[in-house]
Amino acid sequence: MSLILVFLVIFVALVFEYINGFHDTANSIATVVATKVLSPTQAVILAAFTNLIGALLGTAVAKTIASGLVDAGVVAVTPQVLICALLGAIVWDLITWWWGLPSSSSHALVGGLCGAALAAANDNWSSIIWWQGGEHWWQGKGLLPKVVLPMFSSPMLGFVLGFAVMGAIFALVNFMSNRSGKVPQTLSKPRFLNGFFGKAQILSASAMGLSHGMNDAQKTMGIIALALVGATSAGTLDDLPSWLSFLRVEEDPDSQFEIAVWIKVLCALTMAAGTAAGGWRIIRTLGHKLVKLHPVNGFAAETASASVILAASHFGIPVSTTHNISSAIMGVGAAKRFSAIKWTVVERMVWAWLLTIPITAILAWLFVRLLQAFNLA
Repeated sequence: MSLILVFLVIFVALVFEYINGFHDTANSIATVVATKVLSPTQAVILAAFTNLIGALLGTAVAKTIASGLVDAGVVAVTPQVLICALLGAIVWDLITWWWGLPSSSSHALVGGLCGAALAAANDNWSSIIWWQGGEHWWQGKGLLPKVVLPMFSSPMLGFVLGFAVMGAIFALVNFMSNRSGKVPQTLSKPRFLNGFFGKAQILSASAMGLSHGMNDAQKTMGIIALALVGATSAGTLDDLPSWLSFLRVEEDPDSQFEIAVWIKVLCALTMAAGTAAGGWRIIRTLGHKLVKLHPVNGFAAETASASVILAASHFGIPVSTTHNISSAIMGVGAAKRFSAIKWTVVERMVWAWLLTIPITAILAWLFVRLLQAFNLA
């Protein structure tokens, strides 16, 4: 393993993190822009700041990516494998960004990592950790408990919570209107409610940005840490000058390792920079094409989605921010009426969700095979 390859992994990982920032910006600011609570520039600044803070909080998701998906005892996770995994995710992210589809960067990276590892292991499927139990169910690791099950359960939970929060607000407003003797009005008209939830939505959008940073930024932290652990154990970093000694990352006896502070800061700043670049194509899909939003709808969707993602981040589950906010918006729209949702847009999004892991796995598998054909892997 050469030092150049190690730095190349870090560089490609940061490119992915930057793309993740502008690709998934819409996750935390689409609703607040669509409801005109904040201007696009104000919303991007808010998202960049909250993503930065969130990325510095916790490392549970990073540890899942680094040591919970690929069995290092079966396949060596070399820099070439990591680069191919990242390239598969980057290509898919750029394609879906161009089409304006809110696909999952999280699942793109997971698919790329599994596909690259599979190719490097000569298609030995045991190279992927499918399910390893822990003392408690949430302490288990592997593709099925940490990715596949949450891929379906977390959007469902986001939909249900979005529906429930929106329904509770409807019920509260109608109750207050009946007590005052006035005819109940829809939430899209009362000036007071729109003003109140416009202010409340700034808080819910901040929580959304924070949760996005906590979950998404950590994935790249895990990739960088994984590369540095491999380089340290291989002796590649033994001859570094003292001022570069921070690059050495030792693995502890539990086969876990702490993410160094400089990795956290670097990934957080990169994601914040990507977020500041914006992702207006996807913002238009989530904020305008999916369902017509008002401040109260945006508040309900962001509150529901942020709750799910923060809980998943605590347990180290790399869920899709995209899936959760999209399904929460659907739940909010369904609370109004099911016909309020543009189901043709939903169909396109669902296809992107289902295809992300297999397509990125295939892309990464092909990239590894290409390197092997030229004796570079």
